[in-house]
Amino acid sequence: MELRVKQRIALSVYFFLSGICFASWASRIPTIKTFFNLNEAELGTILIAMPISSLIGLPISGWLVSKFDSRVPLIFAFVFFSISLAMIGFATTTIGLVLAISSFAFCLRILNISINTQSITLQKKFEKRVVGAFHGLWSTGGLFGVLFSTLMVKFEVPIGTHLLSIAIFTITVALATYKFTLKNDKAPSGNKLIMSKPDPYIMCLGIIVFFAAICEGGMFDWSGVYFKEVLKEDVFTYGYLMFMTTMALSRFFSDRLVTQIGVLKTYLLSSTLIVIGISMAVLLPKFWTALFGFFLVGFGTAAFFPLTMSLAGSSKKYSPGMAISIITTYAIAGMLIGPPLIGYLAHAFGLKNAFGLFIVVGLLFVPVAFALFRFEEKVES
Repeated sequence: MELRVKQRIALSVYFFLSGICFASWASRIPTIKTFFNLNEAELGTILIAMPISSLIGLPISGWLVSKFDSRVPLIFAFVFFSISLAMIGFATTTIGLVLAISSFAFCLRILNISINTQSITLQKKFEKRVVGAFHGLWSTGGLFGVLFSTLMVKFEVPIGTHLLSIAIFTITVALATYKFTLKNDKAPSGNKLIMSKPDPYIMCLGIIVFFAAICEGGMFDWSGVYFKEVLKEDVFTYGYLMFMTTMALSRFFSDRLVTQIGVLKTYLLSSTLIVIGISMAVLLPKFWTALFGFFLVGFGTAAFFPLTMSLAGSSKKYSPGMAISIITTYAIAGMLIGPPLIGYLAHAFGLKNAFGLFIVVGLLFVPVAFALFRFEEKVES
């Protein structure tokens, strides 16, 4: 087997495991909300711990991938990421919960920078696009995570037991796969943040992931709560499961879609699906209409992150690791604003009405996509 194929398989495993861990956390948010007897505003406040911790981890992750091969921070971050997941399950106080979530988010940030740096470097060894497939495997891992969570909820398995089992499994597989990850990928130049006139190309990509983070992060954190409290579903993971299923399927075809219709049309199509899907869930809040709405939103949000991260590799000013680090700053800002804002809006106006925020954000993708189109010559279509 070719070395690049082994490296692709190993990186695919890490994307898959990361998706399992994140989905396991997100799918149990309603359990945490009930256990700690939190209202929407209180839950939103606790969720702020994630983007704040990610923001703290951002400069550290950028420094790590500029000083070492990305595989080094990748493995350390992944191990502590999984341990933090287990800690969330055994938290019995709000302080303990916030500390566990903060550690989880901090390690996730370093993991994401490292894993996306590896994917962009590995992409250069292949003629066809492969980055979208990596993100498809992340979503597939998320799908497996939600399916397993659904069984845990259905059979009333304690959250601590659930998350600990996930942590043990993912750490074991990650350590076994580590030796096949990409080596010697530290960029020789472009590792410094240049404080000058903002790069309009990177800025447009950053704004796109800012909006994408609001939509995707909001769906991760609130879709289960929506099905439990608005639709009154006992097995509240159905909506999140549908969202992750369609996101996973779409990401496996996103590279082909971009090749066929181009970057601009891909962004516009994604925006349209988000607006239609959320509108269905909000205006017709019934089980099947909301489920189909989340089905469309999964397709709509799927392409934004893999496409935008792959475009970051075309930057003439920054190395892939530094470009991703800068763009991730915008994503963290979206995560900082989006999920907590949904909580505050839900507390004031009801969760159903709060989901209207996603419609507004979905529409805002359009002007930014056209702005990015002005720099099409820098984008690999």
